[in-house]
Amino acid sequence: MRRKCYSLLLPGGQKLVLGRRTLVMGIVNVTPDSFADGGCFLEPSRAVDHALALQEAGADLLDIGGESTRPGSEAMTSSEELRRIVPVLEQLDGRVRVPLSVDTYKADVANVAIDYGVSMINDVSALTYDVELARVVSERGVPIVLMHNRGRPRDMYREANYGNVAAAVFRELQLAIERAVAAGVPRSQIVIDPGLGFAKRSGHSIAALANLVVLAGLDRPILVGPSRKSFLTAAIGEVGPSEREWATAGAVSAAVLSGAHIVRVHAVAEHSDVVRTVDAIRSSSDGPSDPTGVRSCSM
Repeated sequence: MRRKCYSLLLPGGQKLVLGRRTLVMGIVNVTPDSFADGGCFLEPSRAVDHALALQEAGADLLDIGGESTRPGSEAMTSSEELRRIVPVLEQLDGRVRVPLSVDTYKADVANVAIDYGVSMINDVSALTYDVELARVVSERGVPIVLMHNRGRPRDMYREANYGNVAAAVFRELQLAIERAVAAGVPRSQIVIDPGLGFAKRSGHSIAALANLVVLAGLDRPILVGPSRKSFLTAAIGEVGPSEREWATAGAVSAAVLSGAHIVRVHAVAEHSDVVRTVDAIRSSSDGPSDPTGVRSCSM
């Protein structure tokens, strides 16, 4: 399908163009308990080395997270979250060429992170956990990712009740966009995420991904994060996160073919190859274009 192009305004007047090609967001979890790599990068120097390695592997953006929001996890204080991510952001200053995102739902964490050079906020709650976050995003002039979710991580599966998953995700993201705009966030600064694995059982996540094209009706760029998530085991059987990379590649391919603008992954080098290949296929199906899969955008 043809993918619409968008432009996000970053601090300092820079623009991030979405749609010419699929962008790859690399994951940097500075946590002890993230489902796929908890504890691997808790030490700031290791997190920094990992972020720089992801940049060299082809990441277009880096998403830094200090709090695990996996199903069943407990909330943490802002001070602890900042204790984890600030040393990483300090050490990355001047060493990264790509925009930094911070994976947080807390207004005070976001505000400090922006002081340390973060250009985007990735909110798993779509502004439902901390109403002040919208004000920070608006005042600081950064884009925000609004992810579909229900409930808190500790009990989100109790909210996994759907008739039509795609329709519910569309409707609830539409409400999230309206909530953000009413709080002062420019619509042009919003990215949406279907929230695979969040308040969704495996079948729900698969259905949301299969019907991703529906979200194009919200006229906002789409981020999809399928990387190593447990819903993939519905197709490949019960294996651990590290054994889900090929399944992740299948989900990334489906997302890009259905119009995703950004994919959020752990293995950046591998999935950069995946998106380049799928972008080339998409571009060919859309009509004559550059064989690299890069298209021109009119915005």
